[in-house]
Amino acid sequence: MLFSEKGLVNLKFFTIFTLLTLLFAISLLGTLKELFIIGEIEELQKLIREIEDKGGELEKTSLIHLSFTQENNITQPLVSKDIDGHSFITIYQNGIVLQKDISIVEKIFWKATILIFLFLFGIVFLTFLYAKIASRDIRQPISILNRYLDRVNGNSLHHIPKENLPEDFHLLVDTINNLINRIDTFIGSQKELFIGVSHELKTPLAVIKLKNQVLLIKEREKEEYIEQIHFINQKIDEMDKIVSDVLNIGRLESAQFEQPVELDIISFLKEKGEEFSLIAKSQDRNIVINLQPNSFVATIQKTLLNQIVQNFLQNAIKFTPKGKKIELRSYLNPKGNLVIEVIDEGIGIDEKEDIFAPFHRKGNKSGVGLGLFLAKSGADAMGAKISVKNRDDGVSGAIATLELQNRLVCPI
Repeated sequence: MLFSEKGLVNLKFFTIFTLLTLLFAISLLGTLKELFIIGEIEELQKLIREIEDKGGELEKTSLIHLSFTQENNITQPLVSKDIDGHSFITIYQNGIVLQKDISIVEKIFWKATILIFLFLFGIVFLTFLYAKIASRDIRQPISILNRYLDRVNGNSLHHIPKENLPEDFHLLVDTINNLINRIDTFIGSQKELFIGVSHELKTPLAVIKLKNQVLLIKEREKEEYIEQIHFINQKIDEMDKIVSDVLNIGRLESAQFEQPVELDIISFLKEKGEEFSLIAKSQDRNIVINLQPNSFVATIQKTLLNQIVQNFLQNAIKFTPKGKKIELRSYLNPKGNLVIEVIDEGIGIDEKEDIFAPFHRKGNKSGVGLGLFLAKSGADAMGAKISVKNRDDGVSGAIATLELQNRLVCPI
């Protein structure tokens, strides 16, 4: 393709504009020519009146020819050409014939018309050359980007270098590289998840198989069979929980394509806090809600936000001992971003471990360790920052933090 689509549209627009300008210039010259002829006719009519006053005498001039005729009638002025191509204005009035040569002016008008045409044609031609060169300059970096992107796959997610590209393309390259980072992180997480799922399912299956083999060695009492069946059911429930959490990951990925909606996040947090306060009280724990500012409206995928906040509160209730306090709070940081924090009084975390890895568990608490992995995936999808760290105020516990940008939260 010779031009980019936008360049072609601009070239067509400029060409049409130039042609309209040419037509206007030609029309203007034609109008000026007509006005000139009208002025010359009036000048000749004035000369005829002077000739009549002076008795048929006229000062000699190379441009005006005087003659007489027997006809006394008045006719319309004529513009004509002789066999040599000279243009004349002729007036017949009261037997006097005046004829003026306007060939020089005619030639000036034609030259002006040709010059204007050549000038505008030159502009169109130069515009065409510039558009062609500019299009080539644009197509070259786009071709480089295409070559790099063609080589991108699941096994080769390399960044696109900016050195060989114009500065105008650097922002685009940064955006593409950020996307590649997200894809690389997603693929890595998926591989890690699949390995974890395989391991988590393989262990209970191996235990069930071993228990069954032991049962088959010899005949046993009815109570032993019932005990082993209960044990097998327990392991099946554990595997069912793993499968359910993996399905939740699939739902979370679908939620990443959910249409963002305008949401007052403070009202949403207040509602979630009140819901989990009832759960916490039933387990002898207390949730304190401290939300600032009064309102924070953002365009966001509600399902993803709900997944993260719900995970924070569930973990806080799970790891906070009975009789202790949990705080749900929000505030604006100096950047104007909304920070959401869930602060518990539990045992804290080992900050050397990757707590966002799939199947990461703390102690002997229930669950398969996919909650924070799901929360991290949701935060990445929203372009938000998520972190979990230990409290630094001398109280045992952890702080789970989600930072939402002060502009459009969910990249569309």
